[in-house]
Amino acid sequence: MCVGDTMKVLAIIPAYNEAETLESVVEDIRENAPQCDYVIVNDCSTDNTRDVCRENGFNVINLPFNLGIGGAMQTGYKYALRHGYDVAVQIDGDGQHMAHYIDGALEKLAAENADLIIGSRYIDKEGFQSGALRRMGIKYFAWLIRLLTGKRVTDPTSGFRAAGRGAIELFAHHYPVDFPEPETLVLLARNGYKMLEISVEMKTRSAGKSSITPLKSIYYMVKVSLSMLFAWKEQVQPTDAFSANV
Repeated sequence: MCVGDTMKVLAIIPAYNEAETLESVVEDIRENAPQCDYVIVNDCSTDNTRDVCRENGFNVINLPFNLGIGGAMQTGYKYALRHGYDVAVQIDGDGQHMAHYIDGALEKLAAENADLIIGSRYIDKEGFQSGALRRMGIKYFAWLIRLLTGKRVTDPTSGFRAAGRGAIELFAHHYPVDFPEPETLVLLARNGYKMLEISVEMKTRSAGKSSITPLKSIYYMVKVSLSMLFAWKEQVQPTDAFSANV
């Protein structure tokens, strides 16, 4: 796989009530990652996200029901697989991610023959570092991933990720519904996929609010921990992952 025009790249933008930021997110991709196509997955937003997409002529999939971040991303991976993309990059619709890091992710993905590149804000520790409660959760999940898989990941909840063709095929068929990032890393490691990190900066959320509140944090920690344990035991057969029936 070569970096450049020969690599067919899709930016997947999951969006739930992101009407205020979507225009700037798409513009950022167009200006700083012009080699990328994009698709917005509108997860049955209750604001005017659908209107913003229609008025701007954005490439969008409007889900009929709210599926959560996992369902929205799996929809994007199914779209990427069906349309023959080599790489799918997750760019969240809230404006926290910056498209100029896509080139570095693509270069490392190709140079290291990796399956997933994770953008970590904790390698150089620049930019927005998230709140104290979330940092505690991130450290806990990093510890659990290392315990289960032996892999060191500094930012296991990062939503900025570049998936190669093999990971696209896996995710199109096997993807968690709720809070999927840590669980998918265990699934990948368990099945022999190669994961690496690059240093990125992230911005503070410019609109909307996170779905993870302090009241949900305990539920989040327990549920995701159990899901990671199940993922550690799950070995995906190639015939499951690479079926053409998407």
